[in-house]
Amino acid sequence: MQDRWALAPVAAQVRGDAGNRRLHHQWLKFIARKKRSTIATVAIARELAGWCWSLAILDGDDTLTR
Repeated sequence: MQDRWALAPVAAQVRGDAGNRRLHHQWLKFIARKKRSTIATVAIARELAGWCWSLAILDGDDTLTR
């Protein structure tokens, strides 16, 4: 997986790491608030889907395509 990560554009690497950290922090907040794991999982999955879409449309020069 690290080999594939190294092949990604730098903008995608930076954005991917930031997104991963943000989603992990969000998960920890749900658990701290004693949310059911199914609710937390669905909420994180929804955010992850939007985040993946934003990465998919990321242009090479770090701008979004329209």
